[in-house]
Amino acid sequence: MTGDRAKLVEEAQRTGTLAGLPCGHFIGGRFVASMSGQEMESFDPGRGVAFARVAAGAAGDVEAAVAAARAALSGPWSRMKPAARGEILMRASHLLRERAARFAVVETLDSGKLLAESEGDVGGVVRAFAYYAGAADKLHGDSVPLGPDYVGVTIEEPVGVVAQIVPWNYPLSTAARGIAPALAAGCTLVVKPAEQTPFTTLMLAELLHEAGLPDGVLNVVVGTGAEAGAALVSHPGIDHITFTGSVLTGQRVMRAAAEHVTRLQLELGGKSPIALLADCEIEPAVEGVIGAIYENAGQICSAGSRLILEQSIAAKVLDRLVARVGAMQLGHGLSDAAIGPINSPQQLERIEAHVERARAAGNRILFGGGIVPAEQSGGGWFYRPTIILARDPDDPLVQEEIFGPVLTVQIVADLEEAIAAANATPYALVAGIYTRDHAKAWRFARAVDAGQVYINEFFAGGIAMPFGGNRKSGFGRAKGMAGLRSYCKLKSVVARL
Repeated sequence: MTGDRAKLVEEAQRTGTLAGLPCGHFIGGRFVASMSGQEMESFDPGRGVAFARVAAGAAGDVEAAVAAARAALSGPWSRMKPAARGEILMRASHLLRERAARFAVVETLDSGKLLAESEGDVGGVVRAFAYYAGAADKLHGDSVPLGPDYVGVTIEEPVGVVAQIVPWNYPLSTAARGIAPALAAGCTLVVKPAEQTPFTTLMLAELLHEAGLPDGVLNVVVGTGAEAGAALVSHPGIDHITFTGSVLTGQRVMRAAAEHVTRLQLELGGKSPIALLADCEIEPAVEGVIGAIYENAGQICSAGSRLILEQSIAAKVLDRLVARVGAMQLGHGLSDAAIGPINSPQQLERIEAHVERARAAGNRILFGGGIVPAEQSGGGWFYRPTIILARDPDDPLVQEEIFGPVLTVQIVADLEEAIAAANATPYALVAGIYTRDHAKAWRFARAVDAGQVYINEFFAGGIAMPFGGNRKSGFGRAKGMAGLRSYCKLKSVVARL
């Protein structure tokens, strides 16, 4: 443990918070209070108590942020060379690396996730800013052959003012994967982090300003979805919306975007399958399954929440899974636990309702189930890691996203049944397969409807690989060069010679 990290962890454990956290919106290059003067509490999920207060914004604050972003869009930022934008992003990457420990501890206090997971997230964001720093001056159009009397070219232009709605499960990572490419493309932004997890997004905005971002290019408004989020996505001054969240809220965002014909990118839910075929290496596969569902206590839209097992290895795999999960300790994100808390009491209740409904419907609980009582959890919001054998492919246990540490198990006869099971939900975000047979792996990858498929490792690829879903998992792509082009509008220019 580095000295900075150790000091920050000690301070957080001793005081329950960290000194110097931002408390206002970031608008026009500075922190400001809400116009109403309202504030709200932010809770540490590992203890179930508030650890800080932050501004609670509404329509007036959104109006100010959009005005700042629109003014910045036509200011010096619009005349800055792409390479200069890239230099700002690279400085931000270096600054974040220097302050990684503070960002990680704050992320853990705010979201509840394990410190090691937060550190991984911060490292990924450092890489994301470096990636898009290098891409900023490599975004170009094409020359189109129209014959000897014409010159035809296409130009990638910034789409304009971007609204980004950030979820509570990966606050820093999700904010960065939208902010970095949008800035590289030359856009300006208004970002609304989830009201449960605002701090690292605010800290990132301040860091980017320190790295050289002009006033108003990046603005952050904190508030609830009803007060701030709805005002932002329905604002006529927004040119593009990036939303990450639930299907139901995504549908509301689509309706709001339709009013002004605003461009839209949605990353919604998932019920992602992870198939283990009979010829797989069982030990690495079991570890992969555990990471796919129990990282961040299962609060991941791309979690491998459905385990599809070939019949001949089902008993062996389930025995090993139950043994491994039974040894995992729950605890505060700053402890040495293997699984952290659930982000909010509301989400904890939703998980419990899903599991109890599955139990009542006759699904077999192989392990776990149940909320950890407050007297055993230190007041935090914890759900026991759970494994459930599904009785029916149409059961809500199989069809609906639970968003918690609950693994649904389905048993199939062969690869063809595994493919059919993988495709048998309304979601199409991620899929994974473990097998030694690469022909089978590629048949699975081709046949399964998903935005990304992982072979013999889950959550692989990093910032360079495009990410997004199909069907009820949304549309559009983040990350990679596809993510950069999401923030561009294509213009064709033809000249007669």
